Amino acid sequence: MDLEKPVVPTGPIRVRGDLDPALSRWLWLVKWLLAIPHYIVLVFLHIAYAVLTVVAFFAILITGKYPRALFDFNVGVMRWGWRVTFYALSVLGTDKYPPFSLQPDEEYPADLSIDYPDTLHRGLVLVKWWLLAIPHYLIVGAVVSGGVLAGGGDDWGGASISLLSILLIVALIALLFTARYPQGVYDFVMGLNRWIIRVQAYAGLMRDEYPPFRLDQGACETD
Repeated sequence: MDLEKPVVPTGPIRVRGDLDPALSRWLWLVKWLLAIPHYIVLVFLHIAYAVLTVVAFFAILITGKYPRALFDFNVGVMRWGWRVTFYALSVLGTDKYPPFSLQPDEEYPADLSIDYPDTLHRGLVLVKWWLLAIPHYLIVGAVVSGGVLAGGGDDWGGASISLLSILLIVALIALLFTARYPQGVYDFVMGLNRWIIRVQAYAGLMRDEYPPFRLDQGACETD
């Protein structure tokens, strides 16, 4: 009898987010507040990330390589940010407090890894972060910025709300009344966040593979 082999993610960018099956009904109300120490650290980390990306731009342009130390640091910043996002912002999939670390952690419910490229295209670095990524920027912008009008009137006034925000509101209402995060909503939210991270990695010059126009839903990629 042949045993089915487990599906192992093989893509160069892997985003994992394991949904906590026992989420608190109420903790999401204060997670954003509890994560303030992380926000402060991430402000400085993202400043360093931006500076090092500029340094990497010139290194790739001249040598065709992303300096390994800079690459590992910037991936670490993305990993840290993803854990905080997963905990307190655009997923809310765990009650476990994120570690203050740039390093991988298989024990934490959320993690991120990007394979280091041996070489990168020198010419592509000039256009991929702005021109080539424009279609993805438009999609990501529609997902994370206000896309649905709330309110009305003759002039269509009122506030707008993003698709991601709508999904999170649905999830939190369900969590409040049933103590369960709807699996379908969770899978879709993970797919949107995974798309955003792939675009960030591409625009951050970390890979030459163009991000796919698809939602890879669920806790981890399956191809």
